[in-house]
Amino acid sequence: MNEHFFQILIPVTGLVSGLIGTYVGLQNRALLAEVRKELAELENRIITRFNNGSFVRASECHLREDHLRERLDALSEELKSRTAAGG
Repeated sequence: MNEHFFQILIPVTGLVSGLIGTYVGLQNRALLAEVRKELAELENRIITRFNNGSFVRASECHLREDHLRERLDALSEELKSRTAAGG
């Protein structure tokens, strides 16, 4: 009786183990695919921000600010010289 029980138990255990392994493997693949998809979406969002100019480096901001300040100073000097010459 025990021998017949073990003849059935051992293959069933192997089958269950194989099915569990297959299930876990499929879950891992699905999770990995989901992570890859999210990573690709994030990468596309970052590239889009680079391309449309909404991402600006700090050094570019400083250069723009300095250039704007120079232009305002030049306009201010021009306005002062016009005022001094006119009146």
